[in-house]
Amino acid sequence: MSKITLTAIKADIGSIGGHIKPSQAILEAVRTAIGEEKAITDFRITYTGDDILILMAHHEGINSWVIHAAADRVFRQATEIAKRQGLYGAGQDLLTDAFSGNVKGAGPGIAEMEFEERPNEAFIVFAADKTDPGAYNLPLYLAFADPMYNAGLLLTAHMQKGFTFSIIDVNYAECKQCGKFHFTDQRCAEATANNPKGDRLIKLSAPEDIYKIAALLRDGERFAIQSIHSRYDGSQAASVSTTRLHNIAGKYTGKDDPCAIVRVQGSFPATGEVLSPFALGHLVGGFMRGSHNGPLMPVKQNEIISFFDGPPIVSCAAYCVKDGKLTEAVDVFDHPVWHYIRQEVARKSVDIRRQGFFGAAMLPMTELEYGGIVAILQSLDTQFEIVPS
Repeated sequence: MSKITLTAIKADIGSIGGHIKPSQAILEAVRTAIGEEKAITDFRITYTGDDILILMAHHEGINSWVIHAAADRVFRQATEIAKRQGLYGAGQDLLTDAFSGNVKGAGPGIAEMEFEERPNEAFIVFAADKTDPGAYNLPLYLAFADPMYNAGLLLTAHMQKGFTFSIIDVNYAECKQCGKFHFTDQRCAEATANNPKGDRLIKLSAPEDIYKIAALLRDGERFAIQSIHSRYDGSQAASVSTTRLHNIAGKYTGKDDPCAIVRVQGSFPATGEVLSPFALGHLVGGFMRGSHNGPLMPVKQNEIISFFDGPPIVSCAAYCVKDGKLTEAVDVFDHPVWHYIRQEVARKSVDIRRQGFFGAAMLPMTELEYGGIVAILQSLDTQFEIVPS
């Protein structure tokens, strides 16, 4: 068996008519340019809403300068076409001026893993739009830790050993004002110079830590699954992009729109066990201006965004890989059951939008992505008076 690396890199580099879909011109530019990269053994190009996803198979390992540089170069070339076409948000997710060796932390979402190829290596790739890094928290928790959704936890000996979740605190990041690493809700003056640089991670194992895992994952705006590993043989089962764009830019530039790679079958959950929790249409942050809550809708490949810049959507393609070559994609959400689910999620979307700006329909003040409402509240603050009770 040979080692293979799967890398999924996803970015919004411009779209037609607002946040709807990328143009055929930039899709073709990305497809042509990636096809010329010699280090990539195979690739697929898809879009979800206004985001383009590049899935690459190669033998360069994770965090490869060659692979990341290729993706950065391709996205920048296509951005120039987007600018010439006058597309909305051209280059929106390219938040640094120059490539520094790794696209992680530069804007695009990235999920990748390296592993020994199984004789029949099956995996699925998720791509979400108009939502945040924690959108996969609940479905992946249910798929890897809950026998109500994953029958294999009861029926197969190797899955009874459970899985280890690596969970990242996305609020710990490098501050664009002071240059130090600290929590985004912490004032720069309170930050210490010796805060370590890097990702703030914790590893917890199911089944014994499921309450602790649940306590973190319930807050999808702050904590997100970064990876999942099998406790049966230590192999990696899942990789999730956990970039938070406003931590990079220091201001709102777009919702984070995460992607994920999940290996399936064998010592991992079956494809259907990973997919079934997405029937919930669970509420996530996102929707219009990244500032509302809405149900996550499972959609077909290459689907647009429309209703109130939403709803938050997720697509999923299934593949097998052999000797670095990918099969054609299977669109797993293009099935009659998921057509029914979409109707149910659409109903939930309309229901919560009827509530407009009020209460749970809009994100809490600490999570609002646009500064206008913060400015209003600051202007009103001085007008409050203390009246004796």
